[in-house]
Amino acid sequence: MLVKRDSEKKLRGEDIPRREITDQRVYLDRRAFMTGAAALTLAPWGRAASAQGNLPPLQAAKNSAFQVQDALTPYKSVTTYNNFYEFGTDKGDPAAHGASLKTRPWTVQVDGLCAKPKTFDIEEILKIAPLEERVYSLRCVEAWSMVIPWIGYSLSALLKKVEPTGQAKYVEFTTLKDPEQFPGQKGGLFGGSLDWPYTEGLRLDEAMHPLTLLTVGMYGTVLPNQNGAPVRVVIPWKYGFKSAKSLVRIRLTDAEPKTAWNKAAPQEYGFYSNVNPAVDHPRWSQATERRIGEFRRRPTLPFNGYADQVASLYSGMDLKKNY
Repeated sequence: MLVKRDSEKKLRGEDIPRREITDQRVYLDRRAFMTGAAALTLAPWGRAASAQGNLPPLQAAKNSAFQVQDALTPYKSVTTYNNFYEFGTDKGDPAAHGASLKTRPWTVQVDGLCAKPKTFDIEEILKIAPLEERVYSLRCVEAWSMVIPWIGYSLSALLKKVEPTGQAKYVEFTTLKDPEQFPGQKGGLFGGSLDWPYTEGLRLDEAMHPLTLLTVGMYGTVLPNQNGAPVRVVIPWKYGFKSAKSLVRIRLTDAEPKTAWNKAAPQEYGFYSNVNPAVDHPRWSQATERRIGEFRRRPTLPFNGYADQVASLYSGMDLKKNY
């Protein structure tokens, strides 16, 4: 989508040595999460998280039902090569400018078609349900992917707190709009063309699905700013831009939400955006992907490998038309 500068070469996945990738078998054999300095001492990715951000650790039990049996993407790659256009359009901009975001105090308004609308403080959000670690593969529309140990709980736990009404059919997510904290919102290529604040959406049944994660951490710590702190969603069977970051509002509605990328380029970014190797982006193939840290491209899996869990949500739909 964007022409990358030469200075970005060091961020490309192909340049990441294989020795830097934690073997998933080693990772899964570790003891259940421990808190504090001991956990950070034992886990290589915990040491990296501590060294690069001095981020508080998060205790979370591993959920074996949500584990991708692949090597984890190195922490450094996940935190320095990502899309978060509020900070800028280059892959390194979120890490370079992330310190401008202040994540305390922070609240998330949950309202719309629900019986008990409420504004939740971030500390309250952390306590709504037990935190669990899930290893998900997250794939971006540019045909690259990462495998990340996310920390959070099913979004349904939060939504049930506000009691959606029978009229609620969709869920809209809104990211913070503050150009002083998000320099990418001031202007420039996408600063001028995206309709800020960034909005995304799901059907209510997608939002209530157990795979949809309200995410507050990764790699054993709270979320880094550049990865969507302090709270985001992760929808692993959809392209990464659907997983809205730095949330300040979640709204239940009876109409399909107007999402940021769909408004900017509807011919390229549909509402559903399920990972589908049979549907190409207008400017490149989606049949294969480049896993960050690997040299060879790999075949893209329908629904990013989660077809058994989510394909029934789209029974009878034409997924080429409803892309």
